[in-house]
Amino acid sequence: MTLPIRRLSAVLALTAAVCLPAHAVRYEGQEFADSLQLGGNELVLNGTGKRQVAIYPLYLAALYLPQKAHTPDTIYAQAGPKRLEMRIVIPLVKDVSTQEFVKAISKGVNRNSTEAEKAAVSERLKQFNTAISEVGRVKKGDLLHIDYLPAQGGTILSVNGKVWGKPIEGQDFYTAFLKVFLGDSNSDGRLRAGLLGQPS
Repeated sequence: MTLPIRRLSAVLALTAAVCLPAHAVRYEGQEFADSLQLGGNELVLNGTGKRQVAIYPLYLAALYLPQKAHTPDTIYAQAGPKRLEMRIVIPLVKDVSTQEFVKAISKGVNRNSTEAEKAAVSERLKQFNTAISEVGRVKKGDLLHIDYLPAQGGTILSVNGKVWGKPIEGQDFYTAFLKVFLGDSNSDGRLRAGLLGQPS
């Protein structure tokens, strides 16, 4: 027995609605989920931004937090899981050594941390940079997640779903990492504003 056309159309419409993805924010031609589950918690999209070097866009970034916040200190103070997502968008014919990320992160931590903070995270920063170095190179389409998962040991780096290195303990380390992007001496004011959910 076949369904009447109107009823069939209604069923198909309902099925399509059920299969629709979660709400997304469109930025630079790509869609970012406005919320996601991480470590058993729901995180919300705080903001998105773009890092550009010379005339080339390098990556798009999205910051996910337990609650939206528009000042760095409020973000640092939030407990629980957090995620910085980086989508590599350099031209298809190019790739980039992850040593460039190592240099940028080391410089950012040094510029945005006090002497005491730098001393406290020094060894863990080396551990994190070793993991990034082992990735080797990244190219257009690669997806990096730098997650803070306290219940799983701390900061976890994954590239295209593969975890690199061991978890790095301490919320203070993840804060030092976030300061690279959100600190007063960051290298890209427009990226900072975007991640803070502010007009760039």
